[in-house]
Amino acid sequence: MSNRAKSVLLLIPAYNEEERIEPTLREYAEYFRANYAGKFEILVVLNGCTDDTLKIVEKVGRDYPEVKADDIPAPIGKGGALIEGLRLAPTVDHIGYVDADGATPPEAFHGLLKHMDGAHCVIGSRWLPGSVLHQVQPFFRRFASRVFHGIVELLFWMHVRDTQCPAKVMRREAVEKIHGHLRIADLAFDVNLIYSLQHANYEVLELPVEWTDKAGSKVSSSFFRSSLVMFLSVVRLRFYYSPLYQTLKPLRW
Repeated sequence: MSNRAKSVLLLIPAYNEEERIEPTLREYAEYFRANYAGKFEILVVLNGCTDDTLKIVEKVGRDYPEVKADDIPAPIGKGGALIEGLRLAPTVDHIGYVDADGATPPEAFHGLLKHMDGAHCVIGSRWLPGSVLHQVQPFFRRFASRVFHGIVELLFWMHVRDTQCPAKVMRREAVEKIHGHLRIADLAFDVNLIYSLQHANYEVLELPVEWTDKAGSKVSSSFFRSSLVMFLSVVRLRFYYSPLYQTLKPLRW
C-alpha cells in the first residue's frame, strides 16, 4: 500500500481557541479532500475550554464530517490533550498533530506525510536550512527557544534542532509502543515524545517546515511561567529515564 493510501488522524489540541480555530479546520479539511487519496480525519481535543470552541468545531463538522471533537472538561494542558488523542493511534496508520492557530499550513503537514516511508516519526523544524518562516517570532521567544534547546540537548543528547515545533506525524506502531511513557502534560510534551521514540529505537526524521508565527500565542502571554514549568518538566523526564528511577520507588510520579 502506498503512502498516499494510508489513513491519517490529525490531532489539534485546543484551549479557548474560538477566535482562531475555524479557518485552520476549514483549510485542512478542504486541502486534504483535494490532495490526499487516503482516509483523513481531524480530531480537535478540547481541554477545559470555557468559550465557544466546541460550537465552532461542531459547526465546521457539519460542513466537513471528517472534523470531530473530543471535549475534555478538565484543563489537562496541551500535552495532556495530545496524550488522550494519541490513544486513538490503533485506529489509523499515521497519527500527527498541529496547533489550532494554523501556524503550520496543510501543505507543510502533507509534506511531512510524504516522508513517512523512511522514518517512524517525521517532525517539522523551524531551525533547519530550507525552512520558510513567513513571520519570525519575537527576539525574546527565539532566545528562550535556543536556551531551552541547549538544556534539552545537555540532558538528552537527541540532536534535534527544534523539539517544540508542533508539526509532527508518527506511525501507529511507534505510538502504541511508547504511549505508556508519555507523562508530560505541559508544553514540554514534545521532548517527552521524541525522547521516548528515540529511546525505543524508532527513527525520528527532522525536516524544514513552512511556518507563520501567529498573534495571540498563549506561550507569549504567560512566557516566564511556561518557561519554568517546561524546565522542571524536562528535569523530571531526565529522572524518569535515569537508573535512579528504578531504585527510588517512593519518589515516582
